[in-house]
Amino acid sequence: MLLRLPTSVSEAQECMAEGAVPIGGATLIWATWQRDGFPEQAMSLRDLPEANTIGRETLGGAVILNRIDDRVPEALRRAAATVGTGAVRRTATVGGNIVGSTLRCLLPAALVLEARAVVLDPDSVYETDLTEVLAKGHLLLGLRWRDPITSAYRKLPGEAGGPPPLVVAAALHTVGTGGTRLRVAVRDGYDVLTESTEYDADSGSDHAQVLDDLRRTSVGALHATAREAVHELVTDLLSRPTGC
Repeated sequence: MLLRLPTSVSEAQECMAEGAVPIGGATLIWATWQRDGFPEQAMSLRDLPEANTIGRETLGGAVILNRIDDRVPEALRRAAATVGTGAVRRTATVGGNIVGSTLRCLLPAALVLEARAVVLDPDSVYETDLTEVLAKGHLLLGLRWRDPITSAYRKLPGEAGGPPPLVVAAALHTVGTGGTRLRVAVRDGYDVLTESTEYDADSGSDHAQVLDDLRRTSVGALHATAREAVHELVTDLLSRPTGC
């Protein structure tokens, strides 16, 4: 197998056009290749600058999970820190986790940040929503979002060999003048649910009212453990001083 390491977008597109199979850390596909055979060409974006950005409003698809630090919002940072073992986090990539994994531990965090996906295909680079990326398995060049007021992430303990651990993420976003949007995402099993509610932070809206509004969405139909996890995380988020 020939591993190609493009250093520019145009070179990466050329590799794709010539049939190179995109890989990240290969943590999810190596066993499959050993069983079914290796492709003639593979391509990693680890040397492509556009796929390795880390910032307050951007994260590259080729970034290794253990490189994700406090330059990104808390929800993404905590999500990355809970993926697998230290050995996995030293190899696995953002794109591999979101697009190539069935667990997608980073996805709830990306959804509450209202992140958009930057996609690379053989003919263009374009921005789209994460739903399209997941449905079509696009090559993720990176994520972009607007810096939230604050965000949080929690993964509940799971049982070895059991179902995927419950994941809850939440973020607050500024809306217009004085408005705030609370966005919540829950991974229950392999399914991810997202909901949001808006309130006027300057009108004296209390936390109880915001939580009540959230319960009127599909969050209210979750099982008791998930509802309690959402309640605890959102309560913590609403209690934080602005700017945390």
